[in-house]
Amino acid sequence: MSAQTAGDAGQAFGEVLWEPAAERIETSHLRAFWRWLEGREGVSFGEYEDLHRFSIERLERFWEAVWEAFGVIASRPYETVLDRQQMPGCRWFSGARLNYAENLLERHSRSGRPAGDGPPQLLGTASPADPAIVHLSELRGVETVSRGQLRAEVAALAAGLRELGVGPGDRVCAYLPNIYETVCAFLACASIGAIWSSAAPEFGPRAVIDRFSQIEPKVLLAVDGYRYAGKDHDRRAALAEILAGLPTVRHLVLLGYLDRQADPSAIAGREGLKGLSFAQLRALGEGQPPHYAQLPFDHPLWVLYSSGTTGLPKAIVHSHGGILIEQLKKGYLHLDLRPEDRIIWFTTTGWMMWNFLVGCLLTDAAVVLYDGAPLNPTTESLFAVAARTGVTNFGTSAGFLAQAMKEDRGGPPWAQRLGLAGLRAIGSTGSPLAPEVFRWVYRRFKDDLWLYSTSGGTDVCTAFVGGCPVREVRAGELQCRALGAAVYAYDERGRPVVETVGELVVTKPMPSMPIYLWNDPDGSRLRETYFSSYPGVWRHGDWIRITSRGTAVIYGRSDATINRGGVRIGTAELYRAVEALPEVREALVVDVPRSAELGAELQLVLFVVLAPGARLDDRLEEAIRSQLRSQCSPRHLPDRIVAVEALPRTLSGKLLELPVKRILAGEPRERVVNPQALADPTALDRLLAAAAAAGIGAPGRKPTSGAE
Repeated sequence: MSAQTAGDAGQAFGEVLWEPAAERIETSHLRAFWRWLEGREGVSFGEYEDLHRFSIERLERFWEAVWEAFGVIASRPYETVLDRQQMPGCRWFSGARLNYAENLLERHSRSGRPAGDGPPQLLGTASPADPAIVHLSELRGVETVSRGQLRAEVAALAAGLRELGVGPGDRVCAYLPNIYETVCAFLACASIGAIWSSAAPEFGPRAVIDRFSQIEPKVLLAVDGYRYAGKDHDRRAALAEILAGLPTVRHLVLLGYLDRQADPSAIAGREGLKGLSFAQLRALGEGQPPHYAQLPFDHPLWVLYSSGTTGLPKAIVHSHGGILIEQLKKGYLHLDLRPEDRIIWFTTTGWMMWNFLVGCLLTDAAVVLYDGAPLNPTTESLFAVAARTGVTNFGTSAGFLAQAMKEDRGGPPWAQRLGLAGLRAIGSTGSPLAPEVFRWVYRRFKDDLWLYSTSGGTDVCTAFVGGCPVREVRAGELQCRALGAAVYAYDERGRPVVETVGELVVTKPMPSMPIYLWNDPDGSRLRETYFSSYPGVWRHGDWIRITSRGTAVIYGRSDATINRGGVRIGTAELYRAVEALPEVREALVVDVPRSAELGAELQLVLFVVLAPGARLDDRLEEAIRSQLRSQCSPRHLPDRIVAVEALPRTLSGKLLELPVKRILAGEPRERVVNPQALADPTALDRLLAAAAAAGIGAPGRKPTSGAE
């Protein structure tokens, strides 16, 4: 691909839209760390790119500096920072004993612990009386919880879980929304050394069982239901179905969220399964002091899940220490979260951004949790939540900001009209943020604002590229490669390229990379997932362009994962739901642009092969959408459903998901598919003809896969 595509030029990527004031730069956490590191190492960094280069060329020295600068609490020091720079299989901070929850809850009240020799502003200056969490939902008003209250609540729940027999390594799963109790329960598990895993309550039973059954949980925490867009959703029947699919669960802890009188014993009817309420769990440990299990750096913290593109979702395991040190770096240096800040990121507990948001509590800022509809009925409803809670850093998806732009009807700037004068930053993730949306934010929302786009993944629970508080904001670009992340664009021959679109790769290890995949004892699945394309190099599955300035442009996924509103779900999960209908024999789904413009809005297209005698009428279309809504996710409903005679497959029987997506996105067919590799080449002909007849596809669109 040329240095800048035709679509890039038409959208004016790279235009400078905002520059931070000198005072903002000099008081930033990044600048404090920068100056401290210069003195520690006897070096000088002229610009951010120099600091980034040091962070990847002297990898061990950089992460050791992060440990020291932020005063990581550990009962036993590390012996080595990194045993070798080999992926996969390297080990970070061997010998150390620590606890993620202890660092989050105690670094602001160290009780005489050594504070490290880093800049004072990086060592945790909040007091127990300062706010930790501000939370609200469609069922609850605004409440504020102090750091001291959070600490006491976590201690009580942890003691209660220990009374249930939960210990280090046991799995505790949560079918809970983005509410205060969920954060407390997670931190309680972390303090014990139990392994946490969560799913949002809108997930259907099959999707939940597919995830949780892999890790065999001992305890399931759940709500009875939730309210979304003003409508109540009772989940007790779904919960009973989930429990039937999780035979290892011995205790159900139920939170009466929709119905405060919800009876856990009415759901936990299986022999050997006991039910209790959240209040009863808390009472078991009421008044107990905090206790933190001292764990190896690489002890499992939680299990997140891939999207299940080729089968069951991969269960991705991250470590206490790896997530801790990555989130300290991210929250302080790349988000610049300060004591006066309140950060919200609209998310559910089924997305890694929830885990990321909880990690912001490692800084002195407060986090804002909101459980409800972001569009109720417009984007202004979520901005109203931000105004009510005093948000200063507003995190959302690119799609949400694009929708706000569409809703704009003129008048005063949005921040002024909505009471958001104190807002100092907006973050965007989930998909690329188009240049015109960047410009709209500065033209119509607020002109003095830090807009940062960020991109990473569930696999590492952080960002590879994202915000930099000391650099200018340019239209359509992510400001920097993250510190400690050796991110490059690789061409088709595995060579790093600049100003050309290529595969996003990471060439050196990061602490928050998975320690393993569950049920992958020899590591073969992990190697196949991330390291099979380029041995020893992490391939992430995104198209990226690194500019000559060190900024980046993301062009979307290079695999078949479906990403809607920042929530990823795999095609295999969608197929399982759709193909359960008797009228549908098989299906293929792709996310493709609605038009030929780069950055155009994506539409979800579902191709279906129908059973004999079935017709794709309004009734069947509604049945398909209803099935997907109940069994998978309400965010992944198809925009278009097209009936076809057959689906294209390889000789080995694999569906041509990515090739179909690439062809419909505008890539020449002859460069995407070898007809001799297809079981029936005419099946692809017929599918493309059906798509063309339905007006689907972007013929002539410039490809984003690195082709000229």
